[in-house]
Amino acid sequence: MNLFETFRAQLVTIVGEMIAAKALPTDLNLDRITVEPPRDASHGDLTTNAAMVLAGPAGLKPRELAAKIAEQLQTLPSVMKVEVAGPGFVNFELSVAFWHDQMRDILDQGVAFGDSRIGQGKKVNVEYVSANPTGPLHVAHARGAVTGDALALLLRKAGYDVTTEYYINDAGSQVDTLARSAYLRYREALGETIGEIPEGLYPGDYLIDVGKALAARDGDQWLILEEDQWLAEFRKFSVAAMMDLVRDDLQCLGVVQDVFTSEKALVDAGAVDDVLQTLSDKGLIYIGALEPPKGMKPDDWEPRPQTLFKATEFGDDTDRPLRKSDGSWTYFANDIAYHLDKYRRGFNLMIDVFGADHGGYVKRMKAATTAISGGEAELEIKLCQMVHLMKGGEPMRMSKRSGNFVTLRELIDEVGKDVVRFIMLTRSSDSQMEFDLQKVLEQSRDNPVFYVQYAHARCRSVLRNAQEALSVADLEPSHLAKVPLARIDDPAELELIRIMANWPRTVEAAATAQEPHRIAYYLNDLATQFHGLWNMGKDDARLRFIHSDDRELTLARLALVQAVALVIASGLAVFGVSPMEELR
Repeated sequence: MNLFETFRAQLVTIVGEMIAAKALPTDLNLDRITVEPPRDASHGDLTTNAAMVLAGPAGLKPRELAAKIAEQLQTLPSVMKVEVAGPGFVNFELSVAFWHDQMRDILDQGVAFGDSRIGQGKKVNVEYVSANPTGPLHVAHARGAVTGDALALLLRKAGYDVTTEYYINDAGSQVDTLARSAYLRYREALGETIGEIPEGLYPGDYLIDVGKALAARDGDQWLILEEDQWLAEFRKFSVAAMMDLVRDDLQCLGVVQDVFTSEKALVDAGAVDDVLQTLSDKGLIYIGALEPPKGMKPDDWEPRPQTLFKATEFGDDTDRPLRKSDGSWTYFANDIAYHLDKYRRGFNLMIDVFGADHGGYVKRMKAATTAISGGEAELEIKLCQMVHLMKGGEPMRMSKRSGNFVTLRELIDEVGKDVVRFIMLTRSSDSQMEFDLQKVLEQSRDNPVFYVQYAHARCRSVLRNAQEALSVADLEPSHLAKVPLARIDDPAELELIRIMANWPRTVEAAATAQEPHRIAYYLNDLATQFHGLWNMGKDDARLRFIHSDDRELTLARLALVQAVALVIASGLAVFGVSPMEELR
């Protein structure tokens, strides 16, 4: 339950009753009414702008209308105090019993607390990673993989019907380069000394196994043949091998995508010809010549007739070519066909997670998606900026296995998948980040993954220690939800419950903004409040969680601890991270 939306609904009911009583006119627009946390916590638990947005159309002064609304709010059983503030804001404070009920909701719902229906089952396609199938994934792919996967998990929690997808870019010249590189390793596997890898081929050791596998399967049958006779088979075998490698890497990161779509399969099935016809039928393609790119002198530019898409009609900076000078399709044409395919599969909302080097692709793809769907489909593109991998403050060495980068698998082997996932989500994907392999393993307040996991581990430690005096059944959330909670009344305890009660609103806000990193900020705030309460208990025995001589207080405090553990676990689940039972 998003308590802010709950109180907004109650407020709308109050205003509706005032309209029915003819205290307000009937034509008021109630959509602009909000209920939010006040900027200053001393102003109460909730604040509403209702009087501010309704007073003008109602012909009343804001504070006058605010006083009338405040009078009605005061009749709600969960409202303890109401005040009119400033030019007409209405601030209200909720009862301690209300916050206790919030805690019971957490204990009843468990990690499902925060689940929302704002998505209303709307189908969403989230495409991420989609790296060229030419080698193992590297650190930059890790950020896109984690961002896309966490976004998908977040949207599912918010009630969307999400399909995750990987687009295999297996139709371009880079796949021919992969095939030639594998052929070189195939010759090596058959005993030939290949020497230094020629420039333009992929040098990574990961292709040695591909060459050996081809040699074991086919013997030397390809050695005496010309390239045009072996290229297609080597391309097919190498792409399959690379995609097995990619799937293994992703699985180690906890990423298992629902759909893998082949660019080559789409092209071979005539999807690009289909999209050309679709755009042509809409009058959106023509033969023309483009102006010189920015920064290029006209004398250095040779305009030539091309098949162009009218991208400028949909907000792009220039029209875009669909065919290359040799008559083959551009990557852009293939990508339009792919997005038309997604649209025809029922996805009116598509989210693509791209690397930072695809920034110039954003406007054209959004324009194309609008064009092919007649404005029915929406495309959102998330750009993931660079990750600077460090170790002890120094740039990390390159990988011999990959040839020129640090692989995702090496990163996971170094720090673990949960650390990779959490740290990659501690900042917005559109900002650059440093990932220091030593710092992310430090057990300190400055390490966010440790700080949050430590809060969960502390909760579990308290509950384990409580088993010395209580049964396991006593500590079950379902049992703790029924214990008396009246003695949970310290301001620090109530503030902890307030933060937990804000979890559903955080889920909805993060899902609406499509920003999973907001969850990291929330978890840090929750962990900070819990650690603070823990430390207060060390200094003040009255605030300790377990009191051997007071069963009622102990059970109430353990209910609080159990609730904290459940909300942290719920948040970590959005990140695809397992909560730790104990830290060593």
